[in-house]
Amino acid sequence: MSLDETTINDLGRRLYDAWDNATQITPITESAPDITIEEAYQVQLSMINRRLLQGESIVGKKIGITAKAVMNMLGVNQPDFGHLMSGMEFKESQSLPFEIFCQPKGEGEIAFLLKKDLTGPGITTDQVIAATDCVLPAFEIVDSRIENWNIKIQDTVADNASAAAFVLGSPKRSIQGIDLATCGMVLKKNGEIIGTGTGAATLDHPLNAVAWLANMLGSLGMSLKAGEVILSGSLSIMFPIQSGDTLEMEIEGIGKTTCQFN
Repeated sequence: MSLDETTINDLGRRLYDAWDNATQITPITESAPDITIEEAYQVQLSMINRRLLQGESIVGKKIGITAKAVMNMLGVNQPDFGHLMSGMEFKESQSLPFEIFCQPKGEGEIAFLLKKDLTGPGITTDQVIAATDCVLPAFEIVDSRIENWNIKIQDTVADNASAAAFVLGSPKRSIQGIDLATCGMVLKKNGEIIGTGTGAATLDHPLNAVAWLANMLGSLGMSLKAGEVILSGSLSIMFPIQSGDTLEMEIEGIGKTTCQFN
């Protein structure tokens, strides 16, 4: 039986309140065992609309579940996406307040900044290249509002793909001449290397991930907009973060970024 609008809005409110208070709730899939991925996206929009009503704006999108190992763990064969909100963006010079998170983890990613709209279906990687203003190194901070990260794909989709915060590095690099599939990334936490990876970790190529997103959004009546930031997926491990941690990341041929928590 499909979820009615009242249930969708109630689940969206529960997730919004959990985000607002940095608390955890029982899995959505326990409250609504038959929830579909499509319905989970409706819950996601219900939660996002509450943030929009509080004065935030949508500044981009994030792509999740781009690694085969994570797909296998969740028993799915597709990525997911979430909305990046204005309140999620932090500068490298800012210290992120640890108290706004409940169980944060970090990921190193390649961010795309768009100069043209991308409206699916039928978007190709060549069209993604043509629509990209620049690429940058980025930290994404993911944070599940679901207790103990006990998630199925419907849980993380409803929870805005576990999006929490992001930090963009520098400089802004033209996409031309960069092999995004083979560029190597090194992750450090508190001065120690904790992970390495390449662009191929995300759907075999970050361009594949952005094209998938444009086409997925097209199927839902949405599009990517000029000026939006797209986080294209983790290039290495997802690692836990504690108060006081300092993160560093460098991607070969693109740049570096840092991120600190108080």
